[in-house]
Amino acid sequence: MEGFVMGELPLKGIRILDLSSVVVGPYATMMLSDYGAEITKVETPGGDILRRLGGRSKSGELSPKFMSINRNKKSLAIDLKHPSAQRVIKGLLETHDVVISNIRPRALARLGLDQESARTARPDVIYCSIVGFGQDGPYRDKPAYDNVLQGMGGIAACHERQSGEPRYLPMVLADRLSGMMAVQSILLAVIQRQKDGEGQAIEIPMYENTAAFVLTEHLGQLIYPGSDGPSGDLRVLDRNAKPIKTKDSYICIAANSDKQAFAMFDAFGRPEMKDDPRFNSVRARYENIDIYYTIRGEELARKTTAEWVELFDQLDVPAMPYNTFEDLVEDPHLREVGLLEEKDHPLEGRTYNVRPVAKFSGIASRAPTPPPRHGQHSAEILQSIGLSERDIQAMIDDGSIIDRPLD
Repeated sequence: MEGFVMGELPLKGIRILDLSSVVVGPYATMMLSDYGAEITKVETPGGDILRRLGGRSKSGELSPKFMSINRNKKSLAIDLKHPSAQRVIKGLLETHDVVISNIRPRALARLGLDQESARTARPDVIYCSIVGFGQDGPYRDKPAYDNVLQGMGGIAACHERQSGEPRYLPMVLADRLSGMMAVQSILLAVIQRQKDGEGQAIEIPMYENTAAFVLTEHLGQLIYPGSDGPSGDLRVLDRNAKPIKTKDSYICIAANSDKQAFAMFDAFGRPEMKDDPRFNSVRARYENIDIYYTIRGEELARKTTAEWVELFDQLDVPAMPYNTFEDLVEDPHLREVGLLEEKDHPLEGRTYNVRPVAKFSGIASRAPTPPPRHGQHSAEILQSIGLSERDIQAMIDDGSIIDRPLD
């Protein structure tokens, strides 16, 4: 069937208690859910703030960004501070293989949802705590948000080095990066538990992950202790390392090897550049990156993007048009491979779902279920951990849970 491979769902039978909100944890559990994990998304009575923070929606209940990262999940809306919630917390911990959270550890301890409580309820639990800062360091108790982490972790410094002004990348990068690290770590823990039957405590510090991401790219000469630099990969930090203006639009080009660069010089009608000591090797072009990029920009302005792409295709030089968000939605390659799947949502109507992009020969990704409304599965989840209909109705009546099944 279009959008997923028929075969075995590798995470079928794994139940994950998702105590996270906004992006970092939900992004991780989305990826795990795609391959069969059952996700219980626990929300406060007010709901995950991303339901409103992530843009306008037709129903007013599910923002586009929330819908993009919360497919295949069931929503339990509960006041975890309410006295009647303690029985639910115990039941959830006993019946889930993995717990993932981006709530600060002290707050989790007050709720009885900390690592020790989870291990007591289920000794083989895999407990993944996503924190702003590693708990062995002096920043351990500070709150962290993506823009704060981008500024601290060096992402904004990349822009300052390139353009003279520190700026955030206009994407939620630190959250998504840390979410992917959480997925990797949880899967490693699942494999290890299959071998020894033991659970794991995992800490995913977002600051350290962001800093490591930047430093592996931009240590430069600082890789040698005591060096005064220069830091950074000068090639990618150059002010001209960006989509290049053509006669009618922009083009994205990466002529890195000698073969590619020399073919580009021929396309420019500048074959003499192949013998110029400033440009005749990878090292020479790196050392003279500013003038190299300046000449490249001047030459590319002479033709349209389509003309250059056709010529570079003939010469096997990596080059493609620049795409806007709107271009991506209409891109013929992305349409042909089915990256965007049209789905009907019971509240939002016809929507796009960005499918999992990895392809396996014998592993399936599930056909996605719609992102849940707030509290859509509360009663269903409580029944699954042993509460009676009377108990559930009592919790609805006292306001400790919200149950909003679809009609």
